[in-house]
Amino acid sequence: MRIFMTGASGWIGSAVVPELIDAGHEVVGLARSDASAAALTATGAEVVRGTVDDLDVLRDAAAASDGVIHLAFKHDIAFTGDFQGAAQADRRAVDTIGAALTGTDRPFVIASGVAGLAPGRVSTEQDMATNDGSPISIRVATADAVLALASQGVRSSVVRLSPTCHGDGDNGFMAALVATARAKGVSGYPGDGANRWPAVHRLDAAHLFRLAVEKAPAGSVLHGVAEEGVAIRDVAEVIGRHLDVPVTSVAPENAAEHFAWLAAFIGIDAPASNTLTRELLAWEPTHPGLLEDLDKGHYFQAPGTTS
Repeated sequence: MRIFMTGASGWIGSAVVPELIDAGHEVVGLARSDASAAALTATGAEVVRGTVDDLDVLRDAAAASDGVIHLAFKHDIAFTGDFQGAAQADRRAVDTIGAALTGTDRPFVIASGVAGLAPGRVSTEQDMATNDGSPISIRVATADAVLALASQGVRSSVVRLSPTCHGDGDNGFMAALVATARAKGVSGYPGDGANRWPAVHRLDAAHLFRLAVEKAPAGSVLHGVAEEGVAIRDVAEVIGRHLDVPVTSVAPENAAEHFAWLAAFIGIDAPASNTLTRELLAWEPTHPGLLEDLDKGHYFQAPGTTS
């Protein structure tokens, strides 16, 4: 298959590209910078220059493909005050790609998340996120729109990713927790730390995206979850051991001061199942779990060093 990808040089995308190429697919990656273009070329992918705002580029590349994986999101503005703007740009991109694929029966796979699906219990692929009108709900509506394309001749699917897609080189939540512990001199967890985060290794997530574009039925919801839920206290304990700092509870009233922007996420309890995904696509995660990956040490190298 000739697969068009957005976000192809990002954290997940840069693992999906070789996964696809190694399986015999051709990849055409959207690149907004010279560095991204060079990285994609080095992997053997073809490059299309542009951004998610270049709707004509997206339309033409999607129409010329055998399928699309959409991973790009404007994180640069989303986490600096304009999440709504980033989500609206994402919706425009998805609508454009969807229109180009309508009636073709070609696959269209996008990334979403599992956090917040079913507070108080383990969420499954059958749970649907609630659209409450908030900026974050724009992304919920976008995922719903992609699933709705199944009735318009598109083999659409949504991969809901774990909050942490970990691995060597990760600059996401786990890296931020390590940096916070290093800066504060303590490895903190919220309250009793019993809240759980699902987790998936980046390479297992990449494999799931390949399976989705190859064979997920139209309208599929998939869970990129290797571990149902890892207690945040356990994560804090591994971090504390590696940094040789105390491990301590952080009271709710002190969370914002201690965790900064992470405070909005660190207390979430969001266990999620992968049973239906595994049964549907025969997906079996094989890479290290979160605590094992943390124990490998690559998250704890001094800033500026490489593994």
